[in-house]
Amino acid sequence: MKNLLIKLAEEECVSIDQLKDRITRGTVAIPLNKKRLNIEKPCAIGEGLSVKVNANIGASPDKSSAGDELKKLEIAVEHGADTVMDLTIGKNWKKILAGVLEKSPIPVGTVPAYGAVCLGGDLEALGSDDFVDIVRQQAEMGVDFMTVHSGVCKEVVKVLEDADRLGGMVSRGGKIIYRWMKRTGKENPFYERFDELLDIAFEHNVTLSLGDGLRPGALADASDDPQYAELKVLGELAARCRDRGVQVIIEGPGHVPLHLIEENVKMAKELCGGAPFYVLGPLTIDIGAGYDHIAGAIGGALAAWKGADFLCYLTPAEHLYLPEESDVAVGVITSKIAAHSADIARNPELFRKRDDKMSRARADLDWDLMQKYALDPNIIKRAREKYPVGDDRACSMCGEYCALLD
Repeated sequence: MKNLLIKLAEEECVSIDQLKDRITRGTVAIPLNKKRLNIEKPCAIGEGLSVKVNANIGASPDKSSAGDELKKLEIAVEHGADTVMDLTIGKNWKKILAGVLEKSPIPVGTVPAYGAVCLGGDLEALGSDDFVDIVRQQAEMGVDFMTVHSGVCKEVVKVLEDADRLGGMVSRGGKIIYRWMKRTGKENPFYERFDELLDIAFEHNVTLSLGDGLRPGALADASDDPQYAELKVLGELAARCRDRGVQVIIEGPGHVPLHLIEENVKMAKELCGGAPFYVLGPLTIDIGAGYDHIAGAIGGALAAWKGADFLCYLTPAEHLYLPEESDVAVGVITSKIAAHSADIARNPELFRKRDDKMSRARADLDWDLMQKYALDPNIIKRAREKYPVGDDRACSMCGEYCALLD
C-alpha cells in the first residue's frame, strides 16, 4: 500500500503526507478492493487532485453480451477513463462482472440493487437479506466501489411524495429501492442495515459511493426539497463511513441549470464533510437528446471547476438507447475535455503544460507531436490520412494559405 500511495502522490504532484492526510480526513478516496491491489491503473479521487472520469458499461435485459461489454471496457480504457462501472441488469450479470473485473486495469464499480432484482421473482419477494447479500457477493468478487442508495429512506420518501416534481424519480437504482419499500412497507435495507454495509466495505476495502436516488431528472426539479433532504441524510451516512474507516464518495445530480451548479457543489461539500463529489453531468438543458454528452460536459466542467472531483460520462445514447462502442469513445473523450478544462482553471501552472506543448506543435506544424499531445491521437491520424493536401505540412482547411506556413 505504501508503494501505491507513493505512485499516486507522484502522479498527482502532491506529497505523500498530503495524500495521506486527505485520505484520513475523508476528502480523498482510492477505490481499490483488497483483491485488486495490483491493477495497472489505480486512481485517487478528491481534494486537490486531477478531476477523474468514469465510464458506464453494462448489458440490459434487451441486449446482453459479455463480449460487447468487454469491448466497451477496452474502448473506455483506451480513451482515458479513470474508472468504469458495470451497470448490467440481466441473468448473466455475474458472468459479465467477473469478466470485467478480470480484464479491467482501472477501478470497477457496480450498483448492487441491480444485482438484487436479477435474482428473479417479484420484487416484493426479496428480503432485506437479499440486498445485503449482493453487496457481500460483489465485494468478495473484487468490486472496488459500489453505489448504494442508502439515502432513499422513509423520512426522505415522505418529502418526495409531498413534492410536486416535474421529472419524478429518475434514478434506476433508487427507484428499485423505492418500489420495494412501497410494496413491502419496510425501511430501505441499505439504510436500516448500513452498519452491515460498513462491515463488508471495511473488510474488503470497498469504497461506498452514496447514490443520489432523488437527483433531479429535470431542470425544474434542481435544488428542490427531496434532493436536499436526501443529501442531508447522505452527509450523516458519510460521517458514519469516516468513523468506521470506510472510504466514501457522494453522488450528485443530474439535471441542473448552469446558475445552480455552484450551489449544488458547495451544498454537497458542506453537508458531507468535503467527501469526494461525483456528478452525472450535470446536464444544463433538458432538450439535448442525442447530444447530452455535450450538455453534460458543459455542466461537468463548471461543476468540477467549483469543486466536484469525479465526472460520470454521458454519451450520445443518454435517454435514448444502450450505448454502443462508438458512444463510449465519444462519451469518455467529451468528459475528459470537461475534466481537463476544470483542471486548467483550478491549477493552470500544473495542468496547462500539455496544452502549451500542443500549441507549440501547432505553431511548428509538427503533426507527430500534435498526435502525441491530443486527447484522442487517432482522430488526428485518421484526418491526415483521409484529407491529404499538396503541402503535407498544412491541412485541407487552408492548404497553401495556412497562416502558419513560412
